[in-house]
Amino acid sequence: MERDQHPLFVFLAKELRRVRLAAGLSQEALGKRLGYSAELIGKVETGERRPTVKLATACDAAFPELGGLFTRLVAEAEQEHGVYPAWFANWVDAEPRASVIRWWEPLLVPGLLQTPEYSRALFDAWQAIDGSGDADELVTARLARHAIFDQPTPPSFWALIDETVLRRAVGGPKVMHEQLLHLADMSERPRVTIEVVPTDVGAHVGLLGAFAIAGFADDTPGIVYLESPDAGEVSKHPGTVAKLALMYDTLRTESLGGRASRDLIRRVAEEWKP
Repeated sequence: MERDQHPLFVFLAKELRRVRLAAGLSQEALGKRLGYSAELIGKVETGERRPTVKLATACDAAFPELGGLFTRLVAEAEQEHGVYPAWFANWVDAEPRASVIRWWEPLLVPGLLQTPEYSRALFDAWQAIDGSGDADELVTARLARHAIFDQPTPPSFWALIDETVLRRAVGGPKVMHEQLLHLADMSERPRVTIEVVPTDVGAHVGLLGAFAIAGFADDTPGIVYLESPDAGEVSKHPGTVAKLALMYDTLRTESLGGRASRDLIRRVAEEWKP
């Protein structure tokens, strides 16, 4: 189990293994019944992967005699973490403790660099699908994470973004103009580096999806955050951390330098000027 795994998830993992074995099912057999891989079932049972509400619902359907236990456990764990889903809580805890954060975004401005208006435009769009959370509360929570830049010793923050991020009309011209000016201003900070991967690079490894890596000055293991259309994933698995670090370094070889990236961001900001 992860050492900082929520107690309710620890209990859920044990219960899932217990009822699976009692039913005479292998991880592969249960996975097929639920519509998930045996690997994922194994990771949930060992605590390496936190279960989503969708998975919990499927488990409850497979074991109706438990009266919705898995869904209740996930809901209670997420409620204790407040506005953040439980799977994301470890990452939020890691951000202010990190000595370095490396972030790759192929689609959007990284959350730690978003303006309030840009964040709101995103949450408004996402609520049309999942209807979860209050937009004001979600925006406030995201902006509160920006406080890491004002710490006495803030983390060294490296952001790589695809050029298409600069040209996607999130919130309209005014929002984009102000967002890109904010990006350029943030890149002037001594511990913030923002680099752009130009579109003429073509296909590259970063098109597989967004991710972030947090490293620590002490012996604390690194941690990664991976985004997905449903629920993201936070992992401390050394192999995963090493693989994403290599992907990040590979992407950097395709990016413009810091000064050239800043110049490009300011030029595109002027194109968005209302």
